[in-house]
Order: sequence, then structure tokens, then C-alpha cells
Amino acid sequence: MTSVLSTALAPRSFTIDVERDGDVFAREKLLDAAMGPGRFRKSSQKLRDGRLPAMALVARDEDGRVVGTVRLWNVDAGGAPALLLGPLAVAEDRRCDGIGGALMREAIARAKNAGHGAIILVGDAPYYARFGFERRLTERLHMPGPVELDRFLALELRAGALDGA
Repeated sequence: MTSVLSTALAPRSFTIDVERDGDVFAREKLLDAAMGPGRFRKSSQKLRDGRLPAMALVARDEDGRVVGTVRLWNVDAGGAPALLLGPLAVAEDRRCDGIGGALMREAIARAKNAGHGAIILVGDAPYYARFGFERRLTERLHMPGPVELDRFLALELRAGALDGA
């Protein structure tokens, strides 16, 4: 009985992959479910409208279903080139499987390997702090439109990347 229980509670597998053209419908459906229609009114969305992402990753389950997504966008952070991360979303039935964290770690590693200096985002500070994001790095920056300043965070991939921004 114990082995059946432990098997039932074992995390389900997933893989992280570059987003493909055929993932668009699944990604949008996932984002609608995770964030609702208000996602299009967010300040971060204004920076993404009409642009292609610099990086787009998805998590797929064993059947190939898109169960997570994260995208990063080139932005000017007060004169310093940076990436804007978001949105990050995970399918409701997979939110305890480590997918969000895995997508974050992969996105950060790929951005650093590609030579990017910093990533900024608007999000839950306690969640993103575990990846190194902090408010102090965005204190001199401003976002277009309303933004809760305690949720405006950054991570320097290269020391000093946001100096003077």
C-alpha cells in the first residue's frame, strides 16, 4: 500500500522546450485560464504589444501538452538594455510540480548564456526573490502605466548591468 501511495504522489514529469508556432493557441488558453482577461490591461503588456519575444519557453507534459509558459522581451531599462520577463504561467492541474521554478531557472540561465545583463519583471516579490530578484535594482526605474512598486523587481545577470539606469 505504501508504494502505491508514494507513486501516486510522485511529481509528474515535464520537459522544457522552446515555444513553437503550433504552441500559440495552447499558450494563450493557458494564460487566459491563469490570468484572466485583465492580463491585457497590465502595464507590462503595453511593453509587449505588437512585438516578438526575445525568448519564449514552454513546459510540456508526457503527452506534449503545454503546461507552462514564460516569455522574455527586449526593453530599455532607463538606458540599460534588459529583458522583461512575463508572463509566467502554469496549468492549474500542474502547479505543484515545480514547473514554474524550472521555467524560471531555464529562462535565467539562457538569458545569461546569451549575454544579457539584467531581467526585470512585475510580480510577486516573495516568489521571485528565491531566484534573486529584488526591488532595490528598480528603485530608479519607471514603468509606463500604473504598477505596484513593491512588485517591480530586477535581477542582474552581470554585476552592475543596471548601474546608472
